[in-house]
Amino acid sequence: MALDAVLKKQFIRFFVSGVTAVAIDMGIYYLLKERLDYNIAKGVSFLSGTIVAYILNKFWTFEEKKYSSVELIKFFTLYSLTLFINIYVNHLTLNLFQSVLFAFLIATGVSTVLNFVGQKFWVFKK
Repeated sequence: MALDAVLKKQFIRFFVSGVTAVAIDMGIYYLLKERLDYNIAKGVSFLSGTIVAYILNKFWTFEEKKYSSVELIKFFTLYSLTLFINIYVNHLTLNLFQSVLFAFLIATGVSTVLNFVGQKFWVFKK
């Protein structure tokens, strides 16, 4: 398969996986935000979405079938970094615009771009 076709297939699958992970993230965030501090709720929800994203991206998007502890460490290192970026962007945007939905979407967008690039060229690099 040509490189462009592979990249397109991976991007579409990454998008579908991401929508699924974001739905999990958003659902958990909205459930927890009234019970916990916004930052803690965002952290828990992001980590929940991360677990879903790992499973879908490893086995479906990038079609990695074998177990690799190095790959797992790289994935969680990447997501740990983007977790803090996600929480910071969410916090900053929430303070600036006072909109939970807008802050969530901006934070998610920033971390999504970083995660695709990191997974494609570092975590699941063949």
